[in-house]
Amino acid sequence: MTVKPTYEELERRVQELEKIESEHKYSKGALRESESLFKMLYEKAPLGYQSLDENGHFIVVNQPWLDTLGYTREEVIGKSFADFLHPDWRDHFKENFPRFKAIGEILGVEFEMVKKNETLILVSFTGKISRDKKGNFQQTHCIFHDITDRKRAETALRQSEEKFRTLVNTAPFGIQLTDLEGRIIYSNPAHHKMQGYGPHELIGMYIWDLVTNDSHRAKVREYYQTIISKKPEPTVYFNRDRTRDGRKIDIQINWDYCRNEKDEVTGIISIIEDITERKQAENVLREREELLSRSQKLGHIGSWKLDLIENCLTWSDEVYRIFGYEPQEFSANYEAFLNAVHPDDRSAVDEAYSSSLQEGSDGYEIEHRVIQKNSGEVRYVQERCIHERNKAGIIIQSIGMVQDITERKKAEEEKEKLHAQLTQAQKLESVGRLAGGVAHDFNNMLGVILGHLEFALEKTEDNNDLNDDLKEIQKAAQRSADLTKQLLTFARKQIISPRQLDLNDTVESMLNMLHRLIGENIDLVWKPSAHIWPVKMDPSQLDQILANLCVNARDAISGVGKLTIETGRKSFDEVYCRQHSGFIPGDFVLLAVSDNGCGMDKDTLDNLFEPFFTTKEVGKGTGLGLATVYGIIKQNNGFINVYSEPGQGSSFKIYLPRFFVDEDSDKAVSEKKAAAGGTETILLVEDEPSILRMTRMMLERKGYSVLSAASPVEAIEMARNHTDKIHLLMSDVVMPEMNGRDLAGQITALYPGIQLLFMSGYTANVIAHQGVLDSGVAFIQKPFSMADMTEMVRELLDMASDKNQEKSHG
Repeated sequence: MTVKPTYEELERRVQELEKIESEHKYSKGALRESESLFKMLYEKAPLGYQSLDENGHFIVVNQPWLDTLGYTREEVIGKSFADFLHPDWRDHFKENFPRFKAIGEILGVEFEMVKKNETLILVSFTGKISRDKKGNFQQTHCIFHDITDRKRAETALRQSEEKFRTLVNTAPFGIQLTDLEGRIIYSNPAHHKMQGYGPHELIGMYIWDLVTNDSHRAKVREYYQTIISKKPEPTVYFNRDRTRDGRKIDIQINWDYCRNEKDEVTGIISIIEDITERKQAENVLREREELLSRSQKLGHIGSWKLDLIENCLTWSDEVYRIFGYEPQEFSANYEAFLNAVHPDDRSAVDEAYSSSLQEGSDGYEIEHRVIQKNSGEVRYVQERCIHERNKAGIIIQSIGMVQDITERKKAEEEKEKLHAQLTQAQKLESVGRLAGGVAHDFNNMLGVILGHLEFALEKTEDNNDLNDDLKEIQKAAQRSADLTKQLLTFARKQIISPRQLDLNDTVESMLNMLHRLIGENIDLVWKPSAHIWPVKMDPSQLDQILANLCVNARDAISGVGKLTIETGRKSFDEVYCRQHSGFIPGDFVLLAVSDNGCGMDKDTLDNLFEPFFTTKEVGKGTGLGLATVYGIIKQNNGFINVYSEPGQGSSFKIYLPRFFVDEDSDKAVSEKKAAAGGTETILLVEDEPSILRMTRMMLERKGYSVLSAASPVEAIEMARNHTDKIHLLMSDVVMPEMNGRDLAGQITALYPGIQLLFMSGYTANVIAHQGVLDSGVAFIQKPFSMADMTEMVRELLDMASDKNQEKSHG
C-alpha cells in the first residue's frame, strides 16, 4: 500500500529539487567559465599546446604552437608528430611513444623539431595522458616551449666555464683566491707548482705562510691587512720568495678585489708570475748593456740612431764623450749633429749622408773632424751608417757608429815618420854594405901603396925632388884611407876598442885642437857638468864626433860667433819616451854642441844624417860628416836629437848610455912603448898576394923571422911542419876557405902560448860584435903603416914575455 507523502516531505523534496537545479545551473556556468578560461589560455598562452591521438597524430594545436613552427592549422592537424621532427629524432619518437602512453606523464622530454623554414629548434615537452572511465588511452595533452636559446646559452656558458677552467688550470702563471682573513681558498696548478706544493695543500693556508723570512712575512701580513681595510687602488706587488724546496724565486703579483652582488669585498684575486728568469734576463741584459757601454768607452766607439720621421737623434754615452757634450746640451736632431762637425768638414759630411738617402744606398762611411764642445779640442772620427726601410722600401731611420780615431791618426803619422826613418836606415844600410864591400879590396890596395911608399921614402934623400913627390902621393893615399875609414864608421863596420871614459876629461884634452880647428873668430865655451857618469867607447870615436860637429858649426857661423860644448846627466822613463819620439829609456850622459850660426830649415833637418847629403858648395864637403856621427852614436847604443831653426842656430844633443863600472872591466892596454923590431918567429896569413909580400917585407926589415902563407890551409900545414916555436899569428880576418878566428883556434891548438893579431879592412863581426872588438882581441885596421904595425907586433910579443916571466918567478 502506498503511503502518501506529507506536505512537509513534498516541500522538502521541492526544496531539494530546486537546490539541485540551482547547483546544476551553477555547474553549467562554472563549466562555461572554465571552458572560456581554458580557451583563452589555450589560444593566448606563450606556450605551445598540442594533443595527439593514440597513433601520434595531431588532434589539436594552439596558435603559439603554430606561430613557433610557422605552419597553418590545416598543415598540422591529422599529421604525425614524427613528420615535424628532425629525421634523427623520428625513430626515437616512434620507439618511445608507446612507453609514453603507458607511463601517463611526459616530463621535460626534448625533441629537435623542424620549422617550416627548415630551421631547427629544440623543444621541451611536459604533459599527461587522458584515459576514459575504463582506463583506455584517449589522447595526450602537452605543452611545450622553445628552449633553443636557453640551450645555446647553457652550452655557451658551459663552454665558457670549460674554457675558463682550462685557462686557469693551464695558465703559465699562478692564480690565487684568498678570503678577507688572508686564507687561500683557491690555487691553480701553476701556483701550487710554483710554490712546490701539492694540488690541495695550499688550501686553508695563509698567504704569509709561504714566506720563509720572518721579517718579510710580517710585512706581507701587514700589507694584506692594509689593502683589505683601506681598499686602495689595485697595484703591482713584487716579492722574493723561497719555495718549499728552498729555491729562491722572484714573483710579480697583480691583484684585485673579489666582490659579491652587493659590491662588498669578499676577498682578493691575485695573478702571480714567476719572474725569476725575467729578472735574470734583465740582469744579463743590464750587464750586457754595461759591457757594451764599457766596450764603447774602451774602443772609443759610440752608436747613434736617427729617426727620419720625427727627426730625432739618439746618441750613446760614448758619442757624447767623443763630441764633448753633456746630454742636456744636445738638441737631439740632425742639425745639432752637423753643428758639432768641424766647419771645414761639415759640407762633406752632409753631402755623404744626403747623397746616401737620395741614391737609396745602404749607407755611407766617412772620416771627418769634430770640435769638442767642452774642450775645443779637434778630434778625428770615423763614421759608418746603414739605413733601415719599412715594408714599402722607404728609409725611415739611420743607424750608425762613430769611432774616435785620433790616436790612430797620430799613430799613422808616427808610422809615416818611422817609415821615413826606416827608409833612411835602409839607405844607410845600403851604403854601409857598399862601403863594407869596397873597403876590403880598397884598403888592401891602399896598404900596398902606402907600404911601398914607405920603402921608397927610405931610399930617397930628404932634399931629393922625388922625395917631395913621394910624400905628396903618401898624403893623398892617407887621405883616401881616412875617407875609407869614415865610410866604415858611418856604416858601423869600423872596428873599435871601447874603454871606460870620463867625458869631461876626454873633451877637455881636445879643446886646444878644437880651438885651432874652428879659428880665432869663434868663441869656444866649455861647460862641463860635475859628477857625470862614465861612458864606454873608443876615444877616437869621440874625437871624430867633436871634430865633425865643430867643423859644421864653424861653417854655419858667418864672421864672429859662439860655439858651446857642455856635458850633463839625463834619465828618461818609458812614459816620457812614449811621448817623445826617438828617445830611449835609461840613464845617459849628455854631450851637447851648440852654435849661434845660420840654423837649418825643416828640409835640411829631415835629411841631416843622409849619407852624402850636404848644403855646402861642391868641393867643400863630402856629406859624410854627420852620417859618421850618427853611425858612431848608434854603434854605441846612444841617440841624438837636433834642435834648429833658420837664423836661430843649432844644438846637437848626444845621449850616450851610462857605463856601470865593473871591477872586471877591460883595462887599457899598457902604454909601454915597445922596441921597433925583434927576432921572434911570426906566422903571417894573407890571401891577397901583394899585401902578403909587402907585410912580410916590413916584418923582415925589423928582424923578424916570417912564415908566410897565402891561405888558412897552407898556414895550418906550415905550422904542423915547423919544428921550432911560433910566437905570433898575424892573420887576415876575411879569407875564402876559413875566417881568421877559426884559423886562430886551430893554430892555438898546435901552439897554446901563441899571440894573435888580426888585420882587416872590416871584420864582418868575426872577431867583433856590432863592430865592437871582443875583449882581449888585438886588431889592426887596414891600411896600416910599417911603424904602426911593428909597434903593435912588438907590444904583443912583449906582453907575452912579461907573462912568461911572471910565471917563472911565481
